[in-house]
Amino acid sequence: MKHRIKWNFPAPLVAMAGLLLLMASCTHTVQVADDYPTPVGEQIPLSVGIYLSEDFKNYTYREDSEDREEWNINTGRAQKNLFETVLGSMFSNTVSLSQFPQKVPANVEIVLVPEVRELQFTMPRETRVNIFEVWIKYDINAYDPQGEQLANWVITAYGKTPTAFLKTQEQALAQAINIALRDAGATLYTGFEKVPELRAFLSGKLRSASLQEFKVKSRKME
Repeated sequence: MKHRIKWNFPAPLVAMAGLLLLMASCTHTVQVADDYPTPVGEQIPLSVGIYLSEDFKNYTYREDSEDREEWNINTGRAQKNLFETVLGSMFSNTVSLSQFPQKVPANVEIVLVPEVRELQFTMPRETRVNIFEVWIKYDINAYDPQGEQLANWVITAYGKTPTAFLKTQEQALAQAINIALRDAGATLYTGFEKVPELRAFLSGKLRSASLQEFKVKSRKME
């Protein structure tokens, strides 16, 4: 003789369990890839400190509004590797700083501190176009070794990807973010010397180096 076991749960508990399952099914988690190629070009003759805060290295964008499902988008590790790779290739010497403005090595001439100002994205059902689009905006701050700000400029990056060849929304969004990060790296690489304050700083450094070289040659000729 077979016996059936009946589970009699209170109706509110069943409803709560259903709600939790529904909420879990509507949560999207995106982890962005973190491998970027090293740019190749002439290096700027500067010794640069790079300070990436814990917020920057662990940056996660979270959205849970009435219009959208819940999204947790982690770009921290990817953007840490991107900035370290690009800045490491731009200058003749770079130093990763664990603290700032304390404990800055004596040979550091400028300290760069990036911050995420904003991340936005759109999905196909919102734009009626079969693509994901991403915008990321960074504030880049340049300081002297004592912590006085020398310059501040904004980098805006854009990426998009079609969904046709991707299995999930998470994959499509991660790919669009990855493209936006590469765009940020290219803009950072090409834009540094266009910032007026930094261009003036570099000109002064080169004039000082030329004057020093002239003095050394003059002494040798005496």
